Amino acid sequence: MRADALPRERLPETWVVEVVRTWAFARRNVIMAQRNVFFVFELTFWPGVAMLSHGLLTRFLALDAKMTAFILVGTVALSTVQVCQLDVAYAVLFDIWSKSMKHQFLTPIGIRHLAIGSWIVGVARGVTVFLLMAMIGTWAFRFDFVGAGPGSLALFLMGCFLCSLIIGLLVCSLVLLFGTRAETSAWAAVNFVVMLSGIYYPISVLPGWAQGVAAGIPLTYFLDAFRQGYGFEPHFAHAWLKGFALTGIYVVLAHWALASAITRSRRTGLLLKLSE
Repeated sequence: MRADALPRERLPETWVVEVVRTWAFARRNVIMAQRNVFFVFELTFWPGVAMLSHGLLTRFLALDAKMTAFILVGTVALSTVQVCQLDVAYAVLFDIWSKSMKHQFLTPIGIRHLAIGSWIVGVARGVTVFLLMAMIGTWAFRFDFVGAGPGSLALFLMGCFLCSLIIGLLVCSLVLLFGTRAETSAWAAVNFVVMLSGIYYPISVLPGWAQGVAAGIPLTYFLDAFRQGYGFEPHFAHAWLKGFALTGIYVVLAHWALASAITRSRRTGLLLKLSE
C-alpha cells in the first residue's frame, strides 16, 4: 500500500478553523447584500424615514426634550433590531431562495458558525443604521443619543443586537419547521416583540397579561434601563442585569430550537423539499 493511500487521521479543529467557517457565513451575507440594491433600503431608506417621521411627530405634538427622547430611543431600537435580525434570518433564507439548503448542511459547519457569522454582519449593519439615525436625530431634532452616557449606550446597543440574534434564530427555526410559509416571520416577528417591549410607551399602559409577557422579553429591560439616563423612572430594578440574564438563557434556547428544527426537517424530508 502506498504511503499516500494510508488513512489520514482527522486533524483536531483549531480556533483558526472556527474563525474561517464563521467568516464564510459573514462573507456570504456581505456578497449577497452587494448584489441586491434593495438591501440599501433596509440599511438607509427605511431607518431614515422612521427617524424623520417620528421626529416630525414629536414636533407636531410639541413634546418636550424628555418625551422626545422616549420616542426616538424606541425608533432607534426598532430599526437596529430589525436590520440585525434580518441578517441572521438570511443565513437560512438565502439557501431557501437559491435552492441550496441541503448543500449547506452537508458541509462541516455547525449552528454556531451560521449564527455568529451572519450576526457579525448584522451587528455591522446595525451600527451603520444607528449612526445614520443618530446623525439625522441630532441634526434635525437636536436629540443627544449619548445623553444617557456612552456606557449605557454601548450596553443598550449590545442588548439590541443580542435580541436580534435570538429573533433571527427563531425565524430560522420557524422556516425549517414550516417551510416557505413562515418566511414572513422574518419581518413580522420583530414587530410583535417590540410592540410588547414598550417601544413607544411604558409597558404600564398594556393589559396585565401583556405586562407579564413583556417582563419575559429582554428588550423591555434594555429600553427601561437606557431611558433612565434621560430622566425616566425605572419600571424594573436592576434592569441591565435582568435583561442580559434573560438574553443568555434565550440564546441557548434559540440555539437548541434551531438544532431541533434541523433534525426534524431532515426526518420529515422538508430539508430536501426546500432545495427543490
